[in-house]
Amino acid sequence: MALPLMPKATAVWLVENTALSFIQIADFCGLHELEIQAIADGDVGMGMQGLDPIANGQLTQDELDRCANDPAARLKLAKSTNPMPKARGKGARYTPVSKRQDRPDGIAWLVKNHPELQDVQISKLLGTTKPTIKAIRDKTHWNSANITPRNPVTLGLCTEADLEKVVIIARARAAKLEKAEGNAEAATNASDDTASEE
Repeated sequence: MALPLMPKATAVWLVENTALSFIQIADFCGLHELEIQAIADGDVGMGMQGLDPIANGQLTQDELDRCANDPAARLKLAKSTNPMPKARGKGARYTPVSKRQDRPDGIAWLVKNHPELQDVQISKLLGTTKPTIKAIRDKTHWNSANITPRNPVTLGLCTEADLEKVVIIARARAAKLEKAEGNAEAATNASDDTASEE
């Protein structure tokens, strides 16, 4: 159930400015009826500035009048006309300057401990480039003498959840490819057997 923005401040305003019952206000604000009673008595919310739900578009005057005339009616939150924020696209992952020198160590750890990961997955996970990953795999990186494999989670380059998600996807893909190769090999053996029988 959707609740109004700042429910207690909205409840304070409704108690002070309307003839709604405590149950109606409690139901609309997602609070307990006794809490609304305490606001009305001045025990809770003393000095709190009430938030007008009509002025901020969460409630209409018609809805307020409808519920004031019918104690059994319940207030309904008005649909917002404000545009919803857009989710940020999956762009390159930003790594702070202070942690960039640790990135090759994290890549080396992933290459060593999770060979099933593709370069694309490592690149997205750590915010690096494919040539850097290739150079670390081939040991042709300019600083390869100083690279020591270290867990990228402990280095703060990615979260444990992100790492586990990528590893699970990579293992599922590897198992699928292995199964497909096994089926292709079985089909080849079966066709060789039928050819030898003829």
